[in-house]
Amino acid sequence: MSSSGDIRIPSRLPLLLTHEGVLLPGSTMRVSVDTARNMQLVRSRLLKGTSLKSTIIGVVPNSRDPEHETEELPALHRSVVPTATVTPVPHRTSWFLRKNNRVSFFFAVLFLFTGHLPFKIVLHAFNGLLFLSIGTAGLAVQVVGSNWPKPHYTLLITGLCRFRVEQLLRERPFPVAVVQQLDKLEQYAGLDSGDADVSSELGELSQRFYEVALQLVGMLDISVPVVAKLRRLLDSLPREALPDVLTSMIHVSNKEKLEILDAVSLAERFKKVLPLLTRQMEGLKLLQRTRKPRLDDDRRIIPIRKGGGLAPGQLSMEDDGEEEDSDDTSLLERRVRGSNMPEAALRVCLKELKRLKKMPQSMPEYALTRNYLELMVELPWSKSTTDCLDIRAARVLLDSDHYAMEKLKRRVLEYLAVRQLRNSLKGPILCFVGPPGVGKTSVGRSIARTLGREFHRIALGGVCDQSDIRGHRRTYVGSMPGRIINGLKAVGVNNPVFLLDEVDKLTKSLQGDPAAALLEVLDPEQNHSFTDHYLNVPFDLSQVLFIATANTTATIPPALLDRMEVLQVPGYTQEEKVEIAHRHLIPHQLEQHGLTPQQVQIPQDTTLDIISRYTREAGVRTLERKIGAICRAVAVKVAEGHKATKTPSSSSSSEVTTGEISDTQIGTNELMSWLTAPAYCGPLTLVTFLPL
Repeated sequence: MSSSGDIRIPSRLPLLLTHEGVLLPGSTMRVSVDTARNMQLVRSRLLKGTSLKSTIIGVVPNSRDPEHETEELPALHRSVVPTATVTPVPHRTSWFLRKNNRVSFFFAVLFLFTGHLPFKIVLHAFNGLLFLSIGTAGLAVQVVGSNWPKPHYTLLITGLCRFRVEQLLRERPFPVAVVQQLDKLEQYAGLDSGDADVSSELGELSQRFYEVALQLVGMLDISVPVVAKLRRLLDSLPREALPDVLTSMIHVSNKEKLEILDAVSLAERFKKVLPLLTRQMEGLKLLQRTRKPRLDDDRRIIPIRKGGGLAPGQLSMEDDGEEEDSDDTSLLERRVRGSNMPEAALRVCLKELKRLKKMPQSMPEYALTRNYLELMVELPWSKSTTDCLDIRAARVLLDSDHYAMEKLKRRVLEYLAVRQLRNSLKGPILCFVGPPGVGKTSVGRSIARTLGREFHRIALGGVCDQSDIRGHRRTYVGSMPGRIINGLKAVGVNNPVFLLDEVDKLTKSLQGDPAAALLEVLDPEQNHSFTDHYLNVPFDLSQVLFIATANTTATIPPALLDRMEVLQVPGYTQEEKVEIAHRHLIPHQLEQHGLTPQQVQIPQDTTLDIISRYTREAGVRTLERKIGAICRAVAVKVAEGHKATKTPSSSSSSEVTTGEISDTQIGTNELMSWLTAPAYCGPLTLVTFLPL
């Protein structure tokens, strides 16, 4: 071959015995090394410390491949080559044996008395070492070692030329043999052999071979990188190198590869490979006739597998799974074009889609790219809800959901009024600051109901990684978008109400500062082009209404606090708590415990007694729990069949009934048994904290 025209292999070569395939000149093959002899060869001849030696070795198929044990072995393997002191036994195959070996003695006696052997090949054994006499000289270009599950090496070997074993010199620690180079490398400078008739025949064969190879490549998808590279090789490689290279790439058996390895004559090699290419083309034509029509990809029929010459590959027929994948890809492309995403995002998606079409499904990047495209399609680039701008209806809805909180309600109504006058108003960034239990989160949900928008809550308590906000880059394993983009995907619109709960609980760590990542999100001048690390394209957040909640502003970074409109949510007075209890808390607890208002009646003075003696808090969470305790106690009596009880109050109208009213009176002792002893006994003192 022209690529190795100046290479003369050594007359003595270490032999690497392989059963994984047949290495042809000009091709590259991975060989797994796990036997003792081959391991010794790698350590002694190929490795020099941690570096790789440039040592030529002989790669010979051994007898462990069942395809080699057949009577149709090539003609070259029928010539018996003697070892050191062995007289050759003429028969159809050539294996090596040693004279003093018991196996060889048995076969020699059997041959002398019968004239034939019990099987179709003559086993020449060298202390039990069996291998064929023809091989390929190769150069190891890569060695990878591993100790799991057992010590082994993986070699990447490039074939140079053919050789035949003339004499086996030794077996231990690895085989070494005297070899004869079979390829006449000097003739590969061209097809001119000196004989005009032979040169004419070679020229015709090479031209026909080249045309058939071009037809085969033309039936493949040229956009696949391996096919494009093969097309370039047809034009760049010498014609005499093509039979070995193409044989190593198409799907042929080891027996057929051995026949090509046996073909020392270039003309014979052309003649043997041509039927293999023709058979491959006929299979492709048959497959094209039987397959269902496809949209734009009728030529992507055959992927190329590992084991080929200069590119991974064998040509093999695909099943209907590839057609289904093509249909899925076409459907995904239609979804991408119909998603109404911006031009910049569309260009990125089409580029990724083009890469996806060229990837085999076995590649890990295939699933990553497909997940990315599906996320881009599912994002609400242009889908939004229509705001309800009726101020009167909004006021009624806010009053029905929440008592007091006049400042928060007024701010929402102001936003609606401005939206009526100017429809292009950007979403405000509100921050509700107040003690726990005053209803900051529920107010955010009510605002979403008032505006007719989708609501999504993002819990920020304990978040210490900026990637939770901005996402991970796609180069990382297990990468995913941030919580902002995930929230938009969940709600399905680009103008929801986002509640950033507990924004004062963000913490710094080695993974970054999530509060700093929120600066772009909560800045009305920047969030129209928010770029998530996973998407790597801008997304418009200007229509999103962000509401943050916090218990204090002391732990919020000043830069983040400056971007938000802070609204203080103070605690409730006793009168407000009583009203909230009768409007919201008591009906909710009755429903939760399966009771009716006729079964449980808690008057205002009883509620005030619970507030003053059992709960002294800014919010109403403890008050709701105490009311729930009363409902559970009543539920027990209802379940036990008590007719009626009365509420713990001096007022005659305070009753807890279960159907009919009985003479049972519930006083302070019963209340204490339900709610335990009062936590507070003194008068309630109002303390006002003045700002510093």
